[in-house]
Amino acid sequence: MEKIEASYLSAYGQRKGLAGWLTSTDHKRIALLYMSAMSVFFLVATFLGVLMRLNLIAPGSHVVSPRAYNSLFTVHGVIMIFLFIIPGIPAVLGNFVLPLQLGARDVSFPRLNLFSWYFYMGGALCALLSLFTGGGAPDTGWTFYVPYSVKTGTNVSLAVFGAFLLGMSSMLTGLNFLTTIHRMRAPGMTWFRMPLFVWALYATGWVQLLATPVLGITLLLVIFERAFGIGVFDPARGGDPILFQHLFWIYSHPAVYIMILPAMGVISEIIPVFARRTIFGYKAIAFSSLAIAIVGYIVWGHHMFTSGMSDMARVVFSLLTFVVAVPSGVKIFNWTASLYKGSITVSSPLLFVLAFIFLFSIGGLTGLINGALSTNIQIHGTYFIVAHFHYVMFGGTGFAFFAGLHYWFPKMFGRMVDEKRAKAACILMFVGFNVLYFPMFILGWQGMPRRYYDYPAHFQPLHSLATVGSWILVAGLLLMLHNLIRTIRHGLPASANPWQGTTLEWHASSPPSIENFDVIPTVTTGPYAYPQNNGVSS
Repeated sequence: MEKIEASYLSAYGQRKGLAGWLTSTDHKRIALLYMSAMSVFFLVATFLGVLMRLNLIAPGSHVVSPRAYNSLFTVHGVIMIFLFIIPGIPAVLGNFVLPLQLGARDVSFPRLNLFSWYFYMGGALCALLSLFTGGGAPDTGWTFYVPYSVKTGTNVSLAVFGAFLLGMSSMLTGLNFLTTIHRMRAPGMTWFRMPLFVWALYATGWVQLLATPVLGITLLLVIFERAFGIGVFDPARGGDPILFQHLFWIYSHPAVYIMILPAMGVISEIIPVFARRTIFGYKAIAFSSLAIAIVGYIVWGHHMFTSGMSDMARVVFSLLTFVVAVPSGVKIFNWTASLYKGSITVSSPLLFVLAFIFLFSIGGLTGLINGALSTNIQIHGTYFIVAHFHYVMFGGTGFAFFAGLHYWFPKMFGRMVDEKRAKAACILMFVGFNVLYFPMFILGWQGMPRRYYDYPAHFQPLHSLATVGSWILVAGLLLMLHNLIRTIRHGLPASANPWQGTTLEWHASSPPSIENFDVIPTVTTGPYAYPQNNGVSS
């Protein structure tokens, strides 16, 4: 560890030791702090997921008790959603790359950036403490639906407070990014010279800032309900549990776009580099990010078609669900058009991108099946929803995060990833993912409810196949993790621009110096000028 730190002191500041990291306001160090913590949380959540699949390998295969199974899928969901998927790309890749792509020295509020990491770690600590205190791990599911979350004896209050702190971290990050984008762009970088990753983070920042307070208020009301019996959601006290669902999904559906919009930005960065051509439809991709963010605020009701609402409301929410799919379709069309007749180099980042496009397309198309009223009644609350959700979130955001990590890894650590191992890991993950989750579409269509601890024997073949898929997926994840850790120690040195990219981060050293650039660059053209006419002068 000392050897690794010594090689980065010139890049990330001069203060040695743990204190140097915990007090640093350098956006690059903070990104690495996030990445280190998220890696641990991700591995824990993956382990819990494997335990659930082992329990479901056959009927009556009771690896854990029913109560423990409920806690497993709750904690798995809380960690994956609140500690990995939502903050992942903005907090790690966004923190590291955004100032570099804008030609800035740092984010607008460096101390606030560090403070948001402490909020993140505080929320994570509360979530972990809830497993071992006050009645044990929560068993409500990651949505904390009332009235059960109000009445259960498990430690829901501490877990909910942890989610509240994580929401605060998300809001501070969004505020910081918005201000940085507005105020700290390099000379000559107009709005339509910004990289598309910056556009994606800009749209995400508005969602983080405007939607997250709704979740914060809702979670505090759950805590007050449990502590003081105020009766906002509990029907026994005159409350309305459907109100909780409205408030929760008013945040949580925009939160889907907090998860996926940065992922789309990553894809838009990688494709032009490895296709060696200008991105097709730059403005369409930029405006589609804003359109997704805006329309995403008003489609929350499609999560509640079976909860009880008027027929007119269901029709409107169903229509809006189809409308929000249009800008996502625009992006997929533009990405594939950018690859058409390009001089394609299939390096590991592009391989992860291709996997993303395939998996996210399946997730998006099955989302339209969910959005149609007649089919939603059939598949609501079944394994079909589990499959759709994972194809969008992990097949989408997860694979995009891994694509971005492999793409910017040379910039972050000054080392080149072993391509053979990276490609092998990607293929294993892609195969394992589909073997794990695609059978769940069939299970859901056949009527298998989600979150069940046991099941009738006729569902066994598909459940057993899904469990085998989880082993393949985990093998790929472990190979990828081993390769990245090995690269930090033994990878070949990376040049400043190993991929021949044209955005500003590739004009800094690898890893960048503490202030990113010796001289703030001046931008003269758009971000994807190929051939190598990068339009940057010092």
